[in-house]
Amino acid sequence: MSSGNDCQPQTLTKPTFDERGAAELVDRVFGLKVSWISSLPSYDDQNFHVRVSAEGADEYVLKITNSEDSQEPDLIEAQTQAMMFLSAQGFPSATPYLTKDGHIMSLESGGTGLGSKKYMVRLLTYLPGTPVAKITTNAQILYEIGRLAASVDKVLSEKFQHPSVKSLHRGRFIWNLANVPLLDQYIYALGQNKYRAVVEQVIEQFKGKVIPKLSSFRACINHGDLNDHNILVDSCSASLETPQYRVSGILDFSDMSYGYYVFEVAIAIMYMMIESPDPLSVGGHVLAGFESILPLTAEERGALFLLVSGRFAQSLVIAAHTALLYPENKEYLTITAKTGWKHLMTMFEMGQEAVEKKWFETAQAYTHHAPAL
Repeated sequence: MSSGNDCQPQTLTKPTFDERGAAELVDRVFGLKVSWISSLPSYDDQNFHVRVSAEGADEYVLKITNSEDSQEPDLIEAQTQAMMFLSAQGFPSATPYLTKDGHIMSLESGGTGLGSKKYMVRLLTYLPGTPVAKITTNAQILYEIGRLAASVDKVLSEKFQHPSVKSLHRGRFIWNLANVPLLDQYIYALGQNKYRAVVEQVIEQFKGKVIPKLSSFRACINHGDLNDHNILVDSCSASLETPQYRVSGILDFSDMSYGYYVFEVAIAIMYMMIESPDPLSVGGHVLAGFESILPLTAEERGALFLLVSGRFAQSLVIAAHTALLYPENKEYLTITAKTGWKHLMTMFEMGQEAVEKKWFETAQAYTHHAPAL
């Protein structure tokens, strides 16, 4: 979602290819003729949905990584190898189409902006499905997403081996949940309003109550961005009244880093709250799915409220900061903010004890009546 291995959320590094330039890139680097191309929304990379005239798969996503992250080929290699690994393990993850030279990525110049910046370019298989953001979520798919979050992190942490994996130790990466305290230096972007006070409260409580406990959490590799636009689903039932969904795609591995299992479930809960008509009920269903694979410890459960709040703070502050840099992309950048502020305020008005009670009682009910999967 965001660039850089340090604490810089985003500088002016976004690629500026137009559709014609992107099509020429596909031809020159991958040897494929584009028959149709359309720009896709993106935070700080550029993505294009392309159709090509070729045997086999004919739909791809051309991913042009921002110039800052493009300076870290080992990191992009690790992300891409993880996608290939997950696909081989049976997860619905994209895989790369090799360049004409037989590589999974290529460093290329171009774009319509000033200067000659270089961008890492990949062509990934296009995954069909509907983003979770476009459906009305129900308990069944929320539980499935919880299972997915646990399953992805578990298999990556237990079985994924590649020389580039060390690059996932990303230190001060701003989107890693351990780095919520780094938001201090970007909070100016919120201006002076009632929201800022809540974010400041989140940061201070996070410093005092979460940071000292990190060493007691179980470490793992996090996908780090299982949001409502990065999970695709297909309907697997004909019923309109009680639709059933299955996950058909996992997108955007650019926030992968070493973290903790509890981070992933907190991130999933936060983003599933965004689109839900009953946001405070979401956490229990996602948690139940997650704990069907990986039960949390008492310490991890005790941090969940502040971890979810911390992710809201990250999303809201970094989006506000980035929108100042890219005002033309403000609508996409502030998707979360439309309801995120309201949800964060509601969580703090209810208080940690009441919110946790709701989540944990919902999750507990699954132990008596597990859903049919």
